[in-house]
This record gives sequence, structure tokens and C-alpha cells, in this order.
Amino acid sequence: MDEPVLLPRGEGPGDPAAARPRAWPGAAGARARKTCADDATLIALSVAEPEAFAVIFDRHATEIHRYAARRLGDSIAEDVVAETFLVAFRRRGRYDPAYPNARPWLYGIATNMISRHRQAEVRLYRALARTGVDPVVASPADDVARVSAAGERRALAAALARLSVADRNTLLLVAWGELSYGQAASALRVPVGTVRSRLNRARRKVREALGDTSPIQSAEEPDHE
Repeated sequence: MDEPVLLPRGEGPGDPAAARPRAWPGAAGARARKTCADDATLIALSVAEPEAFAVIFDRHATEIHRYAARRLGDSIAEDVVAETFLVAFRRRGRYDPAYPNARPWLYGIATNMISRHRQAEVRLYRALARTGVDPVVASPADDVARVSAAGERRALAAALARLSVADRNTLLLVAWGELSYGQAASALRVPVGTVRSRLNRARRKVREALGDTSPIQSAEEPDHE
């Protein structure tokens, strides 16, 4: 995936006015008319009617924030969400309409943004390894991760900190972003086989760190690989 360019806040006549936009111009009317359309239709429409992109933000901003907060903490996650949707808005004219759901596209942009903060991410995992305190206390991702004890959270965080960036991105898109293997491959712009090999390697390292248990699983991959 091309490296996203950080955009000045509110740049350009068609760009959102704020870093984390809560509404585009004319957003109320756009929401009323367009909430039933799929993402691809709305993104295509937003090229001529920028306010239609407000619905994309409303649909996906909360889960993108949750994913970023799990990886970077809440304060940096706010910036990641703002940057993600600014980049997506600027690139909306290049969106592939063959994909009706924009989640993989948005998660791919967000993951690139998170990679710009990789040192902060590793620091967060190391802090979690010491304290066992998760930056997102209540999240559906907790059910995916299936980590209930503070000791397991500490071990998991330490294992995540040791993974390569590519393996960690792939693992967390599937486990915390809840993307399918195909969606993760689309987000990362790699073959599905690459996603599988990265997941196998990452899960093996996590299991070794946690004594042959695997607290991060997806619906696609059973524990007995």
C-alpha cells in the first residue's frame, strides 16, 4: 500500500474543516438520504458531493478509533482517526468500487498511520507488560483476544512488542480489527498466502511467550493449526 501523506488540517476547498470532523457541510441532509447506500456507492458519490463522505465517517470512525487505541492509547488514536479519514477523503476518487465495504481500505490507511508511531506502540506494550492495564478497558476486541487475567495481558503485550511490524500489523488486523484473511490481504496489499504465513509465525511466537496458549484467535483459524 502506498504510504499515506499527512494532510494539513482543513486544506483545500473540498476537504473537511477539522482534524477529526464530526460533520461535513450539509451532512444532516446527506445522512438522511444516503444511509442505506453501501460504502462504494457513497464514496463514488462523494467525489461530486463531498458531504456524502460524512456517512463513511459515521459508519467506521468508532471502530477505527478503538483499533488505534488498542495499539497506541487513546490520545494518539484521536490523531490517527483524523489522519485516516483525511487521507481517505483525499483518495476517495481512487477507491475501487468493486469493494462495497470500505473497512479494509480504511483499516489499511489506519495501519499505515499507526506504523508512523511504532515507537509509541512498542512503549505502550512494554508499559502494559509491566502493569497489565489495557488502554481500552471495555471493547469487543477483548472478546476476540480472550485475555482476562492481568498476567496474561502482560505476557501478551510483551510478545506483541517483540513481533516484527509486518507480523504485528497482520495479526492485529485479524484479531483486533476483526478482518477476514482476504480483507487483511486487501488492507495490506499482500497475497492471502502472505497473511496466512505471517499469522502462523506471529501466533507461534505468542503461544511460546504464553506457554503454548493462544489468547489471540480469529474465527478463521482454530487453535490447533
